[in-house]
Amino acid sequence: MLFAILQGLRVWILATLGRRWTTRIIVTDTPLVAGGPYRWLSHPNYLLVVTEIAIAPLVLGQWWIALVFTLLNAVVLTIRIRAEDRAIRP
Repeated sequence: MLFAILQGLRVWILATLGRRWTTRIIVTDTPLVAGGPYRWLSHPNYLLVVTEIAIAPLVLGQWWIALVFTLLNAVVLTIRIRAEDRAIRP
């Protein structure tokens, strides 16, 4: 059930970003998205991914896989978020 709720959140995130959604870091002269889930979180999609990575193995009783991959993902996201924040900093 939680996984289905997460997919609804993914649709909301993608709908909010629209054509701005990309896997690349692109800097434009347009204002940052401030609607939808971005009203409350700077990086809602990353929270979604972290939650999915933790939940999928836990459903199968693989807590150690959930732990390892969540930690590895945290390292990658730390690097990514820092790069994104540097790119948009004036």
